[in-house]
Amino acid sequence: MAEIFFYNMTGCLLESALPHILEKTLRRGWRALVRGTDAARLGRLDQMLWTRSDEDFMPHGLAGGDHDGAQPILLTPGLENTNGAELLVLIDGARAHVAEAGTFKRVCLMFDGNDAAHLNAAHEDWNAITAAGLPAKYWAQDGGRWVKKTESTGRRRTAPP
Repeated sequence: MAEIFFYNMTGCLLESALPHILEKTLRRGWRALVRGTDAARLGRLDQMLWTRSDEDFMPHGLAGGDHDGAQPILLTPGLENTNGAELLVLIDGARAHVAEAGTFKRVCLMFDGNDAAHLNAAHEDWNAITAAGLPAKYWAQDGGRWVKKTESTGRRRTAPP
């Protein structure tokens, strides 16, 4: 059963938070699918991941290449799990249906907590996920660190803070 992690980004940019999640994913031996809604933003993330230091290199690709299925990390606006990812990361308002979320080991929904539309969408997603009985954890930043604010075990419905 998939775990759903909600990351309320209020104190950092996606460009600094996303690499940490992707590093942990690769250490687990998992593949990641990063789904976004803005092709230009996905292109900037692709460039950022290529220009990190050699020690921090993360093998990845931008969807539409000849080797999408072989990429450990695939950045895409698409809905298909082309690379057989265990982790789905949703950014920039990208969404996943509850049934789709359940097909991954983990789903990370990263949203800008300073943007009312993103915050409202995250609340809607939390309600749908917990109503479907999937376990969910809600993380927020506190003093530069991620702190788990609440969680739902999948047996009961709870509201995020």
